[in-house]
This record gives sequence, structure tokens and C-alpha cells, in this order.
Amino acid sequence: MPNEKNNLYLFEAVELRSEYDARIKTLGFLLPENRESEGFLSRRNSEYDVEKPVQGFDIEEVRSEIKSLRTKRRKLNNEIQKTNFNRTIKVEENDLVLAEALELRKLTNEDIKELASQLKECAYAKILYKEERDIVKKPRRDFTEVKKELEEKRLLFRNINRALHGANHKYTVSFKDE
Repeated sequence: MPNEKNNLYLFEAVELRSEYDARIKTLGFLLPENRESEGFLSRRNSEYDVEKPVQGFDIEEVRSEIKSLRTKRRKLNNEIQKTNFNRTIKVEENDLVLAEALELRKLTNEDIKELASQLKECAYAKILYKEERDIVKKPRRDFTEVKKELEEKRLLFRNINRALHGANHKYTVSFKDE
């Protein structure tokens, strides 16, 4: 649903870029140079060795279409990047350029994975049983601190996602819908 100038909203542009990628990949599989090996149980060295294009399939037309799609994808990606670097969103108290917010979301997600792993490690103390006494090896980090930090990162991730989602439906890309 492009805007009144027929430009795509950011989320539509990202979807279209993915569609272009899928089309390029599908058409690429049709080219003879990409059909060499059909797998371990292929019928090479038999009566099925020779393949020829069927009626209605033109290899040069496919090459031309791939070239056209790659050009469109490159131009669309360039416009998406322009929007990502020229538009801002508010995350908590900070104004971030979309590109920066995307990077922050990625890093925050990595932090969440690391903190979840740390939380698992610091949830239990290790006890070594000895003859006369038990040796208790405490975790390196405090459980409640790690849990609090993890929840803060999850909240930040949620806020970034919500702000990005809003931007995807607010900002447009200077690219006409097909």
C-alpha cells in the first residue's frame, strides 16, 4: 500500500528487496552453469545426460531478467539505506538514526543471549563434597544483578523494536511500486 506519491513505506521496501532476492535465486537455478550437479544420486552418464531448454524457456531472457532484478535490487537497497541514515527514531531518551537503531538492536540481542547464559551459570553454586567439610564455589556474578541487567536489556530490545516498527510504517522510501 504505497503512499499518495506511490513511494513504498520502509517495511514494504524491505519486503520487496527480499522478493527480489528470492526471484534472483530462483532464476539463477535455471541457468545451465548452476545445474551441473543434481546431487549424489543424479543420473549422469546415462540417457538423461543431455538437457535442453524446453519450449518457452529462453536462457538469455532469464539472464536479462536476473540482470534487471539485480539493478532494481541495488537501487532499492540504496534508497533503503538513504532512509536508514536520514531518519531518526526515539529510543528511551535518545534520538537515533535508523541505521544506528538497527545496529543497537543487533548488539542488544547479542547481549541478551550472553546474559541469559550468565544467568543460567550464576543460578547455582557448585558444592564439592570433602571428607570433613563441603567446599562451596559461588558463581562469579550475583544472580539478582544479572537477572536485573537481563530484564533491562530485554526492555531496551522491546523499545527499539517498537520504535523501528513505527518507523517502518511512517517513513517512505523514494522508490515506486511496480
